[in-house]
Amino acid sequence: MNMNIESGISQAVMTAIQALYGQEVPAKMVQLQKTRSEFEGHLTLVVFPFLKISRKKPEDTATDIGQWLQEHEASVAGYNVVKGFLNLTIAPSAWIGLLGAIHADSHYGERAAGEDSPLVMIEYSSPNTNKPLHLGHVRNNLLGWSLAQIMAANGNKVVKTNIVNDRGIHICKSMLAWQKWGNGETPESSGKKGDHLIGDYYVAFDKHYREEVKTLAAQYEAEGMDAEQAEKKAKDEAPLIKEAHAMLVKWEQGDAEVRALWEKMNSWVYAGFDETYKALGVGFDKIYYESETYLEGKAKVEEGLAKGLFFRKEDNSVWADLTGEGLDQKLLLRSDGTSVYMTQDIGTADMRFKDYPIDKMIYVVGNEQNYHFQVLSILLDRLGFKWGKELVHFSYGMVELPNGKMKSREGTVVDADDLISTMISDARQLSEDKVNKLEGISEAEKDEIARIVGMGALKYFILKVDARKNMLFNPEESIDFNGNTGPFIQYTHARIRSILRKAEADGCSLPETLDATLPLNAKETELIQKMSEYAAAVEQAGKDYSPSGIANYCYELTKQFNQFYHDYSILNADTPEEKTLRLVLAANVAKIIRNGMRLLGIEVPERM
Repeated sequence: MNMNIESGISQAVMTAIQALYGQEVPAKMVQLQKTRSEFEGHLTLVVFPFLKISRKKPEDTATDIGQWLQEHEASVAGYNVVKGFLNLTIAPSAWIGLLGAIHADSHYGERAAGEDSPLVMIEYSSPNTNKPLHLGHVRNNLLGWSLAQIMAANGNKVVKTNIVNDRGIHICKSMLAWQKWGNGETPESSGKKGDHLIGDYYVAFDKHYREEVKTLAAQYEAEGMDAEQAEKKAKDEAPLIKEAHAMLVKWEQGDAEVRALWEKMNSWVYAGFDETYKALGVGFDKIYYESETYLEGKAKVEEGLAKGLFFRKEDNSVWADLTGEGLDQKLLLRSDGTSVYMTQDIGTADMRFKDYPIDKMIYVVGNEQNYHFQVLSILLDRLGFKWGKELVHFSYGMVELPNGKMKSREGTVVDADDLISTMISDARQLSEDKVNKLEGISEAEKDEIARIVGMGALKYFILKVDARKNMLFNPEESIDFNGNTGPFIQYTHARIRSILRKAEADGCSLPETLDATLPLNAKETELIQKMSEYAAAVEQAGKDYSPSGIANYCYELTKQFNQFYHDYSILNADTPEEKTLRLVLAANVAKIIRNGMRLLGIEVPERM
């Protein structure tokens, strides 16, 4: 029995056309779809592509093919014709065979990577070391991690990578503020996470700098300058910003004292980031740092300049001319020789290409950078990177909260750690309200369930939305146990696991193979058909780079199982055969939910 009924029928249709009309047809001409609910049947063949070959009316062509399939293809039990559509009824034994194949494969619908599989590198996260991760980073990390799981499930080798923006003026601002007002404060002495500590000094710099600008601007205005000019001059002349720039120059020159402070403060930030990554359940195979890649980028640009790929202006700055591609000119090195983001991205690409035989490169970066990646693709291609032209910018939209909810420390950005702890405590509160369900389990287990449910709610709500769209994250809505939410799917998984535990306690174990004569009703058949669609959902999500496709599949399957469970009893089925079949159905729905949610980076609890 073909593991996928559809591909078996497709082959049979091609054979039928050859037998009936003496002509071979390519597989792409065979269009099969799920039969619409108002018609009888499981799969529908679109007959119109074959009319030139049959030289018959649509109805007659459909009848020819239907008759041939019923006589020659064991999985076809019957057919009916509606205009140019042939509706096929699949034999119960074929559905049982398909369920048996799903049952036998712990990773049904997923492909493992082999020796010759392409290597896909996925870059996500890309934090700055001057502040903690925020809600935008949460969406980025969840999308990147999920994309990595989906690409791996499609048989690719995957390398998850991060580029940390650990150098530049913003870093020096935090360092300078800590030097001036820190009094030696450390994460240990303050009890603050390192990234929050540094973030607080970044905010402190900004506060003092704004005060300096205000005072200076007033002074310049008093000297007769107009307000706009006065403010502009004050921003450049404020002592703090001059000190920060001086510190950056020292950093670039490798000043021992500045570098030591930089390393110490960055190590605090990394420890803080690691805690947040762990809570989010994400990680990386390789981390690159801009402080290492920017020099590589400068070298690559100089090399391009020597080959005539770029040009130097009179002020000594280096540019790429992209007017031939319908774009403008792009700055690559400033007149003082310092690099820009584009230079750093070229350097990072060069280092990665030396480290890994990359076949495809995917950058998970917000949609405000669309133009940047259009340019980067052209430049990398010019510089000879084989994947430059095909690089994928996985562009995603903004994520916001309903106003006034969960204001963060600075009052503007929602902090990732605050969000995570709020979600988990909300989940804990909900499970306290359902206290009867969780009697007899320890506080530690309750905490673990709250973590799984809270994080599941957060991740699912963010990942179910098409990544390209801007979205509103609503914490209350996300943690609802009804509707298209993570907890609804997790709860169904826990319910199935509870049914299976009861069956096992009653001495009822799952068979390894299934009897082809097991009885099947229409709802059970529909459920098997829905489960079999997991393979196509995984493949499509890989082609479209779309975690939301997996999320929505998991929801549809869960909804369908709940409808089935509402209509039919599992443990009190009328016959032992029905009970066996339904236990196998339930166990495999749970398995597919667990695997699908794993592709989203979401855990599912055994009990809730």
